[in-house]
Amino acid sequence: MIVINLDVMMAKRKMSLNELSDKVGITLANLSILKNNKAKAIRFSTLDAICRALECRVEDILEYTDEPYDNG
Repeated sequence: MIVINLDVMMAKRKMSLNELSDKVGITLANLSILKNNKAKAIRFSTLDAICRALECRVEDILEYTDEPYDNG
């Protein structure tokens, strides 16, 4: 399963969801879906924009775990 650690990086950078939304150009709703690990996909351009805004690497945001997907 792929885990999205967006909330962790936002906390480390002291950046709010609103601020990240403005910098990345993505809606709050879509960013919230990512932050809450409900996303089924992410565009590379969006991932690139998030990494630029948070000054981090892809592996700081995406993590692979052997845990099964939670469809709940």
